[in-house]
Amino acid sequence: MNALIFAAGLGTRLKPLTDTMPKAMVPVNGKPLVQILIEKLKGIGVTEIVINVHHFAQQIIDFVEANDHFGIDIKFSDETDMLLETGGGLKKAARLFSNDQPILVHNVDILSNADLLSLYNNAHTTTLLVSQRQTQRYLLFDDTNRLIGWTNIATGEYKSPYSDIKERPARGLAFSGIQVFHPSLLPLMDSWEGKFSIIDFYLSICDKVDIRCCLDPQLQLLDVGKLDTIAKAEAFLQH
Repeated sequence: MNALIFAAGLGTRLKPLTDTMPKAMVPVNGKPLVQILIEKLKGIGVTEIVINVHHFAQQIIDFVEANDHFGIDIKFSDETDMLLETGGGLKKAARLFSNDQPILVHNVDILSNADLLSLYNNAHTTTLLVSQRQTQRYLLFDDTNRLIGWTNIATGEYKSPYSDIKERPARGLAFSGIQVFHPSLLPLMDSWEGKFSIIDFYLSICDKVDIRCCLDPQLQLLDVGKLDTIAKAEAFLQH
């Protein structure tokens, strides 16, 4: 199994901690977030991990190497010259895997009770893990769970290759930051250069390519994005 850990973000909401460390190294219950996720991925059978790095990149690299790569194959996708966002980061990192298996993509600052192994094994196409949590920005799916658009309910903005997206029956679901990406989509990224959003990429092709959602009604998810969420994260992991 392949996994990509998005760990290149600046972590500005976690200042002042991230003035001296990347958010991947922020400790929760004595362990850096990146270690918590590596151990979870290893536990479900992931054998190859790529971590994209940018902010204080060397701290992450040194930590992983000091722990003997946690006994699995871990490589680094270096974005120190330019932060590539999720789409550009995935495009660059994908070439580092030694095989063409699907890639489990996971944000380093997301904690959840998600059954990642089941998600991976049942994803027959690119699949986004979603929930019914309330937010302002929703991905839109039709009654077959196929992606058809995106909306911001606060601004009334829509993004979709379908001109009639506002009239189409759709469910608005919140993206979790966890997905399974099928490498068959990589050739469609050839014209996308530099930094770009993976969601914008999906929205540009979802009328031609089958991109699905997996809705887990039992999903519990915590974004460790602010200082006041660290204590919640510690309680979440203990629970």
